[in-house]
Amino acid sequence: MSETAKIEIDGKSYEFPVITGSENEKAIDIKTLRATSGCITIDPGFKNTGSTTSAITFLDGEKGILRYRGYPIEQLAEKASFLEVAYLLIYGELPNKSELDSFQESITKHTLVHEDMKQFFEAYPAKAHPMGVLASMICSLSTFYPESQDPNRPKAAIDLTMHRLIAKLPTLAAMSYKNAMRHPFVYPKNDLGYCENFLNMMFAMPTEDYTPDPVVSEALNTLLILHADHEQNCSASTVRIVGSSQANLYASISAGVSALWGPLHGGANQAVIEMLDKIQNDGGDLDKWIAKAKDKDDPFRLMGFGHRVYKNFDPRAKIIKKACDDVLNKLGVNDPTLDIAKKLEKVALEDEYFVKRGLYPNVDFYSGIIYRALNIPTEMFTVMFALGRLPGWIAQWKEMVENKEPIGRPRQIYTGANERDYVSIDKR
Repeated sequence: MSETAKIEIDGKSYEFPVITGSENEKAIDIKTLRATSGCITIDPGFKNTGSTTSAITFLDGEKGILRYRGYPIEQLAEKASFLEVAYLLIYGELPNKSELDSFQESITKHTLVHEDMKQFFEAYPAKAHPMGVLASMICSLSTFYPESQDPNRPKAAIDLTMHRLIAKLPTLAAMSYKNAMRHPFVYPKNDLGYCENFLNMMFAMPTEDYTPDPVVSEALNTLLILHADHEQNCSASTVRIVGSSQANLYASISAGVSALWGPLHGGANQAVIEMLDKIQNDGGDLDKWIAKAKDKDDPFRLMGFGHRVYKNFDPRAKIIKKACDDVLNKLGVNDPTLDIAKKLEKVALEDEYFVKRGLYPNVDFYSGIIYRALNIPTEMFTVMFALGRLPGWIAQWKEMVENKEPIGRPRQIYTGANERDYVSIDKR
């Protein structure tokens, strides 16, 4: 006999099934609650509400577990390429060699964007935020590929749309950076790998040779994998709910980029560098700022420490710490701000106050340091996040479409004025 849960309202009892996931997570299925009882649930921020079932990502914040399609993040970050992980998230299994070769070839064919898009970039002011530019450029792709707007097109056509987006996002991201710097655009070099091609478009100049450092390329590959998906977060949920209206993939992903733009979501690594700059500009007295962080009456909070999901440690942080150390050692960066970061990391890992409260350096802390060491402007940090998160967004959108999930339509409890009559302006 299956497990059920009972809810009693106004003396009447209603029974609902309890469903159990593959990792023994339990949920009360209340989809008939309103129809049977006339009531709805209130859950601000949807912190206790499961909007869907999903086979893509599993995380356990208490135990520090993150798995993509069952594979531990530690193994994928150490052994896989970003495109392998992208294939895994989107199609459900790791590719064999021929599948990966075909996937890579398809993406390589579509790295260029239409020349007309240059005019869009040229119309933006130099100070336009790269995330705003990126979101609009992604949405604009749907106008260049109008067939993508047909929700009933064949599977091969849907695959092509997904591959195009994976191929073109690094190009658009690099163009956003070059536009902000008022540098000439650098076209893709398709004889390079995915990460190397992106670095080339970011940092090369048209008249000079540029060879991406293997240590930097490997660190970027790791970062992209660590950011590739994270269950039903704000931006992934946004992609799914926009896609549920049968909006095309480009529009859905553009909405995800906009959601990620917010400082409470994708802007955390930018906030880390801004915090470190603030400490440096104040004279670099770290003890003073540590004391402020410990003072419950002081509004100052350490950015890049702890996590709202991972309660004891962020498994991604342990992985990216090594990549961070490798990059700093290889590049020999001399930056007072990064010196403060390393000292702050040492304090957080050893000070009983931080250890006891689970305020460990998280993935945003280390990714911010890496991007700073690579001379990537802080406003581009969230763009880098979007580059990594793209396969997860696509996988979430694809799963939602294939499951034929209904259009998202949350309910509400109205708390406004009761019915009243209109009064003409001369009598108010």
